[in-house]
Amino acid sequence: MTRKKIYIPFHKGLFLSISGFFTIFVVITMSLQYYQEKSIRQSNLYNLLQEYNHHVANTLDEYLDNDSTNTLFSETEKLHKKYPYRLTIIDITSGKVMLDNSAVDVINQSHIDRPEIKSALAGKKKCYSIRYSETLCDTYFYVAYRYDDYIIRSSVPYDEIVYNILHVDPLFRYILMLVAALFVIALFIYCHLLGKSISNLEELAQKAKLNLPLEDTMYDDISTLGRITQNLRENYDEVRRARAALALEEEKLLAHIQLSREGIAIFTHERKMIVSNNLFIQYANHITDRTLSDNLEEVFTEPTLHEIVEHVTHTPTPSDDNTHTAIKQIRIKKNGVLFVVQGIRFHDNSFEISIFDNTERERENLVKRQLTQNIAHELKTPVSSIRGYLETLLNTPEISSEKQQQFLERSYTQSRRLSDLLNDISTLNRLDESKELYDCIEINLSDIIRDAINDTSSALDEKSMHIDVIGINAHMPLVGNHSLLYSIFRNLIDNSIAYAGNNTRITINCYHDDNQYYYISVADNGVGVDEIHLNRLFERFYRVDKGRSRKLGGTGLGLAVVKNAVIFHGGEIMVKNAQGGGLDILFTLRKT
Repeated sequence: MTRKKIYIPFHKGLFLSISGFFTIFVVITMSLQYYQEKSIRQSNLYNLLQEYNHHVANTLDEYLDNDSTNTLFSETEKLHKKYPYRLTIIDITSGKVMLDNSAVDVINQSHIDRPEIKSALAGKKKCYSIRYSETLCDTYFYVAYRYDDYIIRSSVPYDEIVYNILHVDPLFRYILMLVAALFVIALFIYCHLLGKSISNLEELAQKAKLNLPLEDTMYDDISTLGRITQNLRENYDEVRRARAALALEEEKLLAHIQLSREGIAIFTHERKMIVSNNLFIQYANHITDRTLSDNLEEVFTEPTLHEIVEHVTHTPTPSDDNTHTAIKQIRIKKNGVLFVVQGIRFHDNSFEISIFDNTERERENLVKRQLTQNIAHELKTPVSSIRGYLETLLNTPEISSEKQQQFLERSYTQSRRLSDLLNDISTLNRLDESKELYDCIEINLSDIIRDAINDTSSALDEKSMHIDVIGINAHMPLVGNHSLLYSIFRNLIDNSIAYAGNNTRITINCYHDDNQYYYISVADNGVGVDEIHLNRLFERFYRVDKGRSRKLGGTGLGLAVVKNAVIFHGGEIMVKNAQGGGLDILFTLRKT
């Protein structure tokens, strides 16, 4: 079982440690001062009594020679009566007390074992003690001095007078304790203010660690730590705003990478992947013929990508800064797909490899080139015809009026064909550019069908053709563009008139209707189309029988316009041969 650690705030720990050390310092100082002053006072009293001992020692031989101990005793007795002074002379050989001016009876007890006498016999500098006297039953301050074979000992009673002399004045201690108390109070206040500053700094650090927002308040702490905290707070706010902006940009970048039509992967200089999208994995697997979903670094071992890998992993040197570009691009054709692979090296030596499927773009470019050629070819035919007829009329004035009329009618027919061709091209270009170029309103689909039938009635009568209308109600609301919807039915009817043959029937049938779509079929019972042509009927300028189509005046764009107009209205279109013969075109139109 682990013991839970007790957390002590920094300012409290600082206060306790400093105040503890200071208290120890004050106690030691007071103790040293006490013992030093006490030692000085004791030394003063010791020196005074030792002077008495020296005085006695200077006259001791004279008294001993004259056998005048009584005289010495009488002098000390006088001193004893005047002052509480006690003099004792001890023979060191026997320990006998030869003289004691305070004792009434003879002292037979040996005094050699007394502490002050032992110190004097040992030759110590300080030979004194404060102890209880068994002889006089009182406490004395003893000072001993050795003189030859004698110990001269002076003492005074350890009474109130002597106690006051040796007692240390407590004023210094009181002053020191007062100063210490004031210091501790000041230290507490300082540590409290310091603790507040540190708490603010700690709160800032915790919120920065958890990336939490800071309150919109200013710290009122004007200390150095307070100013540091305020500066850190401002810096943290700036960093947090920058981090939020960076996160937003990173999110945009990641979204761009994931939604990009290119396969993109970014690697570190050590070839470790940072980010990639699904297209990169898909394209890389296609190029390498291996499964790389778990280890994209294997792409660096692909031989066909060696040139790109060599470029992006090359560490530039000062000698090749002008010869090595940051971007390298190669083209790879693999399994029928044309890829454009691009490597970009960044300043920190990380790099990006992007793979783009260029197959569709190449196909579109090819289609555009073919379309341009087809347009030029289709325009060339009517223009050449008109030019030829007009040149004949200009260069042959004697031509008959019947021929002139015939040439003018043919020129007019070719000019109408040229106008229709330009109109169809314009319609397709507008549909390719943007759907917003066409306005949509609520339209009655049955009115459009009726208008298309009425406008083609003369051509129908010329070929003895009839139109059957099935499932077309009087009210068929639809939100769409009138011109495009009209072009759908007009082109389909014109197409049947041109290719179905005489004495045939055209059927316009709304065979199904739900909440979202109209399901419509436009069919004829003509000769139909070979199945090899069905899937290409909606291509621009595609013709089943080119010679026959041009003779009939078609532009080759009618069914392409129909398909794009159906797609514009949210529908789908397909074509098939009808069971009884002829062509059946089925399509849907979204109602809203």
